[in-house]
This record gives sequence, structure tokens and C-alpha cells, in this order.
Amino acid sequence: MSLSDPATVLSISLGLAFVIVTGAAVYTAFGPPASQLDDPYEDHED
Repeated sequence: MSLSDPATVLSISLGLAFVIVTGAAVYTAFGPPASQLDDPYEDHED
């Protein structure tokens, strides 16, 4: 199996895209941008 095999390129591309999207989600949820997020449950307490 070589790196020019289409299945290898597709697998690496999908894996890399998954890691990037997951990293961006974790950064948004727990990093500095998290302070700008709004909690809808706290806004509508009775």
C-alpha cells in the first residue's frame, strides 16, 4: 500500500478533517471563545 493509493489518500483526508472539526469544537466549547457563549437555560429561569 503506497501513499498515492486513492483509498489511502481518502482515509487520511477524512481522518484529518475529523480531527480538525473536533479540535475546533473543543476549542470553541472550552477555550477563550467559550466566554461569549450564552446559556439559554439561565436566561429563562422561573
